[in-house]
Amino acid sequence: MNKIAEDIINAHGGLHTWLKFRQVSATLNQGGALWGLKGKGGILDHTTVTVATDVQWASHAPFGTIAARSDFTTHRIALLDGDDEVISALEQPRDSFAGHALDTPWNDLQLAFFAGCAMWTYLNTPFVLAWDGVECEDAGTWQENGETWRKVTVRYPDSLEVFSKAQALYIGPDGLVRRLDYDVEIAGNTPGAHYVTDYTTVEGIRFPTRRVIYPRQPDGQRMAEPLVVSIELSHITLS
Repeated sequence: MNKIAEDIINAHGGLHTWLKFRQVSATLNQGGALWGLKGKGGILDHTTVTVATDVQWASHAPFGTIAARSDFTTHRIALLDGDDEVISALEQPRDSFAGHALDTPWNDLQLAFFAGCAMWTYLNTPFVLAWDGVECEDAGTWQENGETWRKVTVRYPDSLEVFSKAQALYIGPDGLVRRLDYDVEIAGNTPGAHYVTDYTTVEGIRFPTRRVIYPRQPDGQRMAEPLVVSIELSHITLS
């Protein structure tokens, strides 16, 4: 972990505090155009999400009326019933997205994979910068919302399942993440600009409770519409 990562992590509560916990759980409310575009509107609008902090694992419970919960890991996705029996599962789920564009419909396991990968990454940011193989470096400054943000490029190792191996974080004057940029490889490399606001403190850790994602233009500016995804988190707990 270099000095850039250390500074960002310290602003969010520090690695020492983060390592006391193994899971983050929150009530999740979602909206935006993506879910209907993929033919999966309403399934994960209101649920609970839980992610691990020491391994790559996430779960949404319930998974609509389809399953009691989902089970996302780096190389597998599954849907489970109330007795934790497997309803359906897929090994190497990323391969199933070959040839997908933004408007390609998903099946239930693909939705579970996308949602699990997304929420694991979001709730572990920026502490994932301390993981082995994750690299970050300064990429200059960026002007937005009347502030000067520090842009930091991030590269993830092949050992982690993320939307794209090359991403960017934008850091506000207070050291907190303001925005994330990535190209969603499993949706035709669709470029997104992901904004985080409304921070709260839980057990000494700073979490944004509101996220909105818009298309990103070639010059880095966001498009005003459509709102691709909206996320609101409440009742955040660490254990």
